[in-house]
Amino acid sequence: MTKHIFTLQIDWPQGRNSVGSLSANRLQTQISIPPEMDGPGIGTNPDEMLLGAAATCYIITLAAMYERGQIDAELALRSEGIVDVTNGVFTYQEIHHYVTITLNDQSERVRKLAERYAYKAEETCMISKALKGNVDIQVHITMN
Repeated sequence: MTKHIFTLQIDWPQGRNSVGSLSANRLQTQISIPPEMDGPGIGTNPDEMLLGAAATCYIITLAAMYERGQIDAELALRSEGIVDVTNGVFTYQEIHHYVTITLNDQSERVRKLAERYAYKAEETCMISKALKGNVDIQVHITMN
């Protein structure tokens, strides 16, 4: 069995509305609470990072599935995260992936396979599996 270990370091100077720094092997950024949640809005925040993790995992998984299935396509993705605030409690409820798939082969067989893989990628992505049962993730497809 192979295990991969990912690490990061966060330096946080003080209270809730501070601006911290996050460093990982290939990521360096400032972090703070977003202005929508009454924070300073400098750098990124946990909500964007969770959405980014889900979106990048999804698109990379889909690209790998297309490569293995020999589907020649260009992909574009826009994702939205929905956070509910009820009685001061923040809950990450939904993620919507809006994927645009431009196929070079427009045959019915390739179109159906490409669509099937677009939904399957969300089910098999490591981040989607980690969120399962806590965050509803939906895929919306535009096929060109």
